[in-house]
Amino acid sequence: MACGGCLGCTGPGLQDARRAYRNWFDSLSGRRKGRKVGRPRYRRKHGRQSIRLTRNGFSLRGDKLYIAKVGQISVRWSRDLPSVPSSVTLIREPDGRYYASFVVSIETSPLPPVARAAGIDLGLTTLATIASTDGTVRSIANPRFLRRREQKLAQAQRALSRKVKGSANWLKARRRIAVIHRKVRETRRDHAHQTALQLIRENQAVHVEDLSIVGMARTRLGKSVHDAAWGQFVRLLEEKAIRYGRTVSRVDRWFPSTRLCSACGLVTGPAALQVREWACVCGAVHDRDENAARNILAAGLAERSNACGGGVGPGSVPAAAVESGTPPRCRAGGTAGVRADSGGEEVN
Repeated sequence: MACGGCLGCTGPGLQDARRAYRNWFDSLSGRRKGRKVGRPRYRRKHGRQSIRLTRNGFSLRGDKLYIAKVGQISVRWSRDLPSVPSSVTLIREPDGRYYASFVVSIETSPLPPVARAAGIDLGLTTLATIASTDGTVRSIANPRFLRRREQKLAQAQRALSRKVKGSANWLKARRRIAVIHRKVRETRRDHAHQTALQLIRENQAVHVEDLSIVGMARTRLGKSVHDAAWGQFVRLLEEKAIRYGRTVSRVDRWFPSTRLCSACGLVTGPAALQVREWACVCGAVHDRDENAARNILAAGLAERSNACGGGVGPGSVPAAAVESGTPPRCRAGGTAGVRADSGGEEVN
């Protein structure tokens, strides 16, 4: 643990602060790509609280967890640790529950290779529309975990508003709201884990669209976008792909997957969200989500073929005899030229 006084401390708190300020400065200077990173702020004192300890701050003693300056804590283990943990994070949730999250090393366990790939179109009506190389297209319904509990959540929030702030009944009502939010969060995460693992097991490569989730969350559909948790789903796909020896690629967000006809390749489809089916001039009738999934799969396969050394450009040809030496106009000393084989070096 960091003492907070000397410059030689390497505690988790100082490491987090150093990383946060480095990300902020790199974002201001342009060295950090992606969305802008704001100035680090102090952690709020309410809601979820956590503390991270390194090896000198905790130890495992049988089935108990020893924390420095706290003592031994009885733990209800959810699973056996695969290796010796390097750090532990103690978490107190707003509903009063405590968790211990360990950082361990897990070896990769590649799955047997398969000849199937999938393209995924994420949406709100259906969480994911999956088109596979075997010609099948299936959809995963959007569970809408938050929407299903909105009525119960509203009742609990109205009950909280009628209580005297700071009283015992107010704390109980506040805890009931935290329990509802925890159930929504855990069921959403469990569904994302199971769906991502199933896709990774069935496909050698998975291609998804690189959506601007932050921008879409600022629209009138922001609540539904957050409830769908696309970012969490794609992140779990990438993590499981690394562990099981699969591949996950992101298709450019500007790729017209919805407006492109998967039959003839003509960009002619509508962009309005209420249009779920449309007909191309070639005579093909497309479902909006299924057509987008097929186009994402085709774009991902093409990009993967190019990245793996496919024949993209023309082959090498021998240089002409006049290109191997100094240009004639440079021999007279009048104009400076650049030789192609000199790495950009100017010659006179």
